[in-house]
Amino acid sequence: MSLPCATSKKNALEVPCVLMRGGTSRGPFFLEADLPADPAERDRFLLAAMGSPHGLQVNGIGGGNPMTSKVAIIAPASRPDADVDYLFAQVATDREVVDFSPNCGNMLSAVGPFAIEAGLVPAQAGETLVRIFNRNTATTVEAVVQTPQGAVEYEGETVIDGVPGTAAPVRLTFLDALGSKTGALLPTGQAREAIADIPVTLVDYAMPMVLVAAADLGLSGDETPDAIEADPGLLGRLETIRREAGLRMGLGDVSGSVVPKVGILSRARHGGTITSRYLMNASRCHKGHAVTGALCVAAACRLPGSVAHDLAAPELSSLVTVEHPSGRIEVDLSIDPSGRIARASLVRTARRIFEGRIIVPASAVLAPPEGLQQRGENAHDTHTPPRLLRRPGHPGRDHAAL
Repeated sequence: MSLPCATSKKNALEVPCVLMRGGTSRGPFFLEADLPADPAERDRFLLAAMGSPHGLQVNGIGGGNPMTSKVAIIAPASRPDADVDYLFAQVATDREVVDFSPNCGNMLSAVGPFAIEAGLVPAQAGETLVRIFNRNTATTVEAVVQTPQGAVEYEGETVIDGVPGTAAPVRLTFLDALGSKTGALLPTGQAREAIADIPVTLVDYAMPMVLVAAADLGLSGDETPDAIEADPGLLGRLETIRREAGLRMGLGDVSGSVVPKVGILSRARHGGTITSRYLMNASRCHKGHAVTGALCVAAACRLPGSVAHDLAAPELSSLVTVEHPSGRIEVDLSIDPSGRIARASLVRTARRIFEGRIIVPASAVLAPPEGLQQRGENAHDTHTPPRLLRRPGHPGRDHAAL
């Protein structure tokens, strides 16, 4: 195992990380160079760091919920048309599973600020454009970050539903989200088909999803996430539909994956375009809505014959408002002359919460190799945090550019 920036303290690994909120999600951000290069070792490290598997993740920094059991791994760009690479990991709370199949648009909103403060992207006066290549879906997203006086600004007046208070806006533009995992907006070539006698739309824009009308499930569509999670019969039906959808979309056996997602749709109730309940996995319903899922639902609203199109407000424009349990998400679709969705934009916010080192038992990853630097009673405590960066606005203080 090679951990260039890790040290050992009584058989524990210490690795630099930053805990950040991105949109309505939260999780640790790591530089890829600070993590084990071996994928299996990296996954074991992430499980131990988050405290999985355990419902409360009490032995790690996860929050016991899929929205707070997420990890962002950042690296210098691997492509000339990007500034940084972003690899997202969904860490299961109840199983030893680290899923790299989805992207997370909420966590994505914190990638730009993190990259700037890590010294990977130079800050500009006023605003800074960060071009992000998402490895999970091989797509590119542009993030516009507020950087007055050449420093990231987190304070502002922007409100997003599902997050208390206000913050500086981060504008995200998805450039090539069509067919993110399957290569096609409609992987089966159909806008509507049936699974288990339920009409569905299988669509892939930023996130592969299976969309179903609430009424066809015997629901009103405004059920709370808790009510949906408390109905095992409903969850079982949806999981059966989701697994068949995965096969039809060319994703194979998805029983061990969180992709595709499920969206339960109904008509808007508060002046928006459509109402959605978003299933994060087989048993958990999002308290708000995933960004990538909102993009997918918005795109489906523009598809004649789809479940979403039939339920969407009739006066469709480029701005699609998805109503969810915590409020709404507004998605601005850019349509080219052929009617194809060229790009999609929305506004999120982010917050840097904590920076330091996460401590993980070495035994949870691998038996410590010979010569691993020890810290403690007989320590040679000379390790220096990597990539030290003096953050503007904080004279006289050095901060690890994590």
